[in-house]
Amino acid sequence: MSNHDIAGIRQDYRQASLTEADTAASPLEQFHHWFDAVIKSEISEANAMTLSTVGANGRPHGRIVLLKGADENGFVFFTNYESNKGQELGSQPYAALTFFWKELERQVRVEGVVTKVSDEESDAYFNSRPESSRLGAWASPQSRVIASRTILEQKELELQQQYQGAPIPRPAHWGGYRVDPYRIEFWQGRASRLHDRIVYTKDETGNWTKERLAP
Repeated sequence: MSNHDIAGIRQDYRQASLTEADTAASPLEQFHHWFDAVIKSEISEANAMTLSTVGANGRPHGRIVLLKGADENGFVFFTNYESNKGQELGSQPYAALTFFWKELERQVRVEGVVTKVSDEESDAYFNSRPESSRLGAWASPQSRVIASRTILEQKELELQQQYQGAPIPRPAHWGGYRVDPYRIEFWQGRASRLHDRIVYTKDETGNWTKERLAP
Protein backbone atom coordinates (compact mmCIF):
# COMPACT_ATOMS: atom_id res chain seq x y z
CA MET A 1 0.00 0.00 0.00
CA SER A 2 1.41 3.39 -0.99
CA ASN A 3 1.45 6.45 1.23
CA HIS A 4 -1.23 7.94 -1.01
CA ASP A 5 -3.53 4.99 -0.30
CA ILE A 6 -2.99 5.25 3.46
CA ALA A 7 -3.71 8.97 3.47
CA GLY A 8 -6.98 8.33 1.66
CA ILE A 9 -8.42 6.10 4.38
CA ARG A 10 -11.12 8.02 6.22
CA GLN A 11 -14.55 7.61 7.73
CA ASP A 12 -17.15 10.20 8.67
CA TYR A 13 -18.70 9.67 12.10
CA ARG A 14 -22.44 10.25 12.53
CA GLN A 15 -23.81 7.83 15.14
CA ALA A 16 -24.12 10.05 18.21
CA SER A 17 -23.24 13.31 19.93
CA LEU A 18 -21.87 14.21 23.35
CA THR A 19 -22.69 17.35 25.30
CA GLU A 20 -21.79 18.50 28.78
CA ALA A 21 -25.39 17.86 29.82
CA ASP A 22 -25.18 14.29 28.49
CA THR A 23 -22.33 13.35 30.80
CA ALA A 24 -22.39 12.33 34.46
CA ALA A 25 -20.86 14.41 37.25
CA SER A 26 -18.35 11.61 37.92
CA PRO A 27 -16.08 10.40 35.10
CA LEU A 28 -16.16 6.86 36.52
CA GLU A 29 -19.96 6.91 36.33
CA GLN A 30 -19.72 8.19 32.78
CA PHE A 31 -17.23 5.44 31.94
CA HIS A 32 -19.64 2.80 33.20
CA HIS A 33 -22.47 4.29 31.11
CA TRP A 34 -20.33 3.94 28.01
CA PHE A 35 -18.90 0.56 28.97
CA ASP A 36 -22.41 -0.81 29.54
CA ALA A 37 -23.28 0.32 26.02
CA VAL A 38 -20.19 -1.47 24.70
CA ILE A 39 -21.20 -4.70 26.43
CA LYS A 40 -24.75 -4.48 25.08
CA SER A 41 -23.31 -3.97 21.59
CA GLU A 42 -21.46 -7.30 21.97
CA ILE A 43 -18.20 -5.78 20.79
CA SER A 44 -15.34 -8.28 20.82
CA GLU A 45 -12.68 -7.69 23.51
CA ALA A 46 -14.64 -4.76 24.92
CA ASN A 47 -12.17 -4.45 27.81
CA ALA A 48 -9.06 -4.23 25.62
CA MET A 49 -7.08 -1.05 26.19
CA THR A 50 -3.72 0.38 25.23
CA LEU A 51 -1.46 0.78 28.27
CA SER A 52 1.23 3.42 27.75
CA THR A 53 4.23 3.69 30.07
CA VAL A 54 7.55 5.52 30.03
CA GLY A 55 10.95 3.84 30.21
CA ALA A 56 13.99 4.99 32.16
CA ASN A 57 15.25 6.61 28.96
CA GLY A 58 12.13 8.79 28.76
CA ARG A 59 10.75 6.96 25.73
CA PRO A 60 7.10 5.82 25.67
CA HIS A 61 5.98 2.23 25.21
CA GLY A 62 2.47 0.97 24.48
CA ARG A 63 0.76 -2.40 24.41
CA ILE A 64 -2.74 -3.87 24.65
CA VAL A 65 -3.84 -5.24 28.03
CA LEU A 66 -7.25 -6.16 29.42
CA LEU A 67 -9.20 -4.11 31.96
CA LYS A 68 -10.26 -6.31 34.87
CA GLY A 69 -11.95 -3.79 37.14
CA ALA A 70 -13.09 -0.16 37.28
CA ASP A 71 -14.52 1.74 40.22
CA GLU A 72 -14.08 5.06 42.02
CA ASN A 73 -10.58 3.93 43.05
CA GLY A 74 -9.40 3.44 39.49
CA PHE A 75 -8.81 1.00 36.64
CA VAL A 76 -7.28 -2.43 37.33
CA PHE A 77 -5.22 -4.77 35.15
CA PHE A 78 -2.92 -7.71 35.90
CA THR A 79 0.50 -8.65 34.58
CA ASN A 80 4.00 -9.91 35.37
CA TYR A 81 5.70 -7.41 37.70
CA GLU A 82 9.07 -8.31 36.15
CA SER A 83 7.94 -7.56 32.58
CA ASN A 84 9.05 -4.43 30.76
CA LYS A 85 5.88 -2.59 31.74
CA GLY A 86 6.26 -3.73 35.34
CA GLN A 87 9.81 -2.40 35.51
CA GLU A 88 8.77 0.87 33.89
CA LEU A 89 5.89 1.33 36.34
CA GLY A 90 8.28 0.59 39.18
CA SER A 91 10.48 3.55 38.21
CA GLN A 92 7.81 5.84 36.72
CA PRO A 93 4.45 5.11 38.43
CA TYR A 94 2.31 6.94 35.87
CA ALA A 95 0.38 5.48 32.95
CA ALA A 96 -2.12 6.30 30.23
CA LEU A 97 -4.94 4.01 29.13
CA THR A 98 -6.75 4.30 25.81
CA PHE A 99 -10.00 2.56 24.90
CA PHE A 100 -11.27 2.70 21.31
CA TRP A 101 -14.66 1.26 20.42
CA LYS A 102 -14.90 1.91 16.70
CA GLU A 103 -18.34 0.31 16.41
CA LEU A 104 -19.73 3.09 18.65
CA GLU A 105 -17.30 5.73 17.34
CA ARG A 106 -16.04 6.36 20.87
CA GLN A 107 -12.69 6.71 22.60
CA VAL A 108 -11.77 7.12 26.27
CA ARG A 109 -8.36 8.33 27.44
CA VAL A 110 -7.27 7.89 31.07
CA GLU A 111 -4.16 9.30 32.75
CA GLY A 112 -3.25 8.48 36.32
CA VAL A 113 -0.95 7.35 39.10
CA VAL A 114 -0.25 3.63 39.30
CA THR A 115 0.02 1.44 42.41
CA LYS A 116 -0.06 -2.31 42.96
CA VAL A 117 -3.33 -3.79 44.19
CA SER A 118 -3.35 -5.78 47.43
CA ASP A 119 -2.10 -9.37 47.54
CA GLU A 120 -5.66 -10.40 48.40
CA GLU A 121 -7.01 -8.83 45.19
CA SER A 122 -4.26 -10.42 43.12
CA ASP A 123 -4.85 -13.82 44.72
CA ALA A 124 -8.60 -13.62 44.13
CA TYR A 125 -8.24 -12.78 40.46
CA PHE A 126 -5.41 -15.28 39.88
CA ASN A 127 -7.49 -18.09 41.35
CA SER A 128 -10.43 -17.19 39.09
CA ARG A 129 -8.33 -17.70 35.95
CA PRO A 130 -8.36 -20.92 33.88
CA GLU A 131 -5.71 -23.44 34.88
CA SER A 132 -3.81 -22.90 31.63
CA SER A 133 -3.53 -19.16 32.34
CA ARG A 134 -2.31 -19.79 35.90
CA LEU A 135 0.35 -22.17 34.60
CA GLY A 136 1.28 -19.63 31.91
CA ALA A 137 2.01 -17.02 34.57
CA TRP A 138 4.65 -19.37 35.96
CA ALA A 139 5.94 -20.63 32.60
CA SER A 140 6.66 -17.31 30.87
CA PRO A 141 9.61 -15.06 31.83
CA GLN A 142 7.68 -12.19 30.25
CA SER A 143 9.61 -9.71 28.07
CA ARG A 144 12.86 -11.67 28.31
CA VAL A 145 14.64 -13.06 25.26
CA ILE A 146 14.20 -16.83 24.86
CA ALA A 147 15.80 -19.18 22.35
CA SER A 148 12.58 -20.78 21.09
CA ARG A 149 8.92 -21.49 21.85
CA THR A 150 9.96 -25.01 22.85
CA ILE A 151 11.30 -23.59 26.12
CA LEU A 152 7.83 -22.31 27.03
CA GLU A 153 6.08 -25.51 26.04
CA GLN A 154 8.53 -27.67 28.00
CA LYS A 155 8.15 -25.47 31.07
CA GLU A 156 4.37 -25.64 30.81
CA LEU A 157 4.51 -29.44 30.62
CA GLU A 158 6.74 -29.59 33.71
CA LEU A 159 4.32 -27.33 35.60
CA GLN A 160 1.33 -29.44 34.58
CA GLN A 161 3.03 -32.46 36.09
CA GLN A 162 4.15 -30.55 39.18
CA TYR A 163 0.71 -29.20 40.03
CA GLN A 164 -1.41 -32.09 38.79
CA GLY A 165 -4.31 -32.36 41.23
CA ALA A 166 -2.86 -29.62 43.46
CA PRO A 167 -3.61 -25.89 43.88
CA ILE A 168 -1.54 -23.56 41.70
CA PRO A 169 -0.27 -20.66 43.83
CA ARG A 170 0.06 -17.14 42.48
CA PRO A 171 3.68 -16.29 41.60
CA ALA A 172 5.11 -13.48 43.71
CA HIS A 173 6.12 -11.75 40.47
CA TRP A 174 2.55 -11.64 39.13
CA GLY A 175 -0.32 -9.40 40.22
CA GLY A 176 -2.44 -6.35 39.66
CA TYR A 177 -2.00 -2.63 39.16
CA ARG A 178 -4.51 0.13 39.73
CA VAL A 179 -4.47 3.36 37.71
CA ASP A 180 -5.90 6.11 39.93
CA PRO A 181 -6.99 8.72 37.36
CA TYR A 182 -6.45 12.44 37.49
CA ARG A 183 -7.63 13.05 33.90
CA ILE A 184 -10.26 11.23 31.82
CA GLU A 185 -11.38 12.30 28.35
CA PHE A 186 -14.44 11.06 26.47
CA TRP A 187 -14.38 11.39 22.67
CA GLN A 188 -17.41 10.93 20.46
CA GLY A 189 -16.85 10.90 16.71
CA ARG A 190 -18.84 13.51 14.75
CA ALA A 191 -19.23 14.54 11.15
CA SER A 192 -16.64 16.71 9.37
CA ARG A 193 -14.05 15.84 12.04
CA LEU A 194 -15.80 18.22 14.48
CA HIS A 195 -15.71 15.58 17.17
CA ASP A 196 -17.08 16.01 20.71
CA ARG A 197 -14.48 15.91 23.48
CA ILE A 198 -15.42 16.19 27.15
CA VAL A 199 -12.54 16.07 29.65
CA TYR A 200 -12.66 15.60 33.42
CA THR A 201 -9.71 16.85 35.50
CA LYS A 202 -9.23 16.13 39.20
CA ASP A 203 -7.96 18.93 41.45
CA GLU A 204 -5.84 18.63 44.60
CA THR A 205 -8.94 18.21 46.79
CA GLY A 206 -10.19 15.27 44.72
CA ASN A 207 -12.99 17.17 42.97
CA TRP A 208 -13.59 16.79 39.25
CA THR A 209 -13.92 19.65 36.75
CA LYS A 210 -15.67 18.97 33.42
CA GLU A 211 -14.82 20.94 30.27
CA ARG A 212 -15.23 20.75 26.50
CA LEU A 213 -12.15 20.57 24.28
CA ALA A 214 -11.93 21.60 20.64
CA PRO A 215 -11.37 18.66 18.31
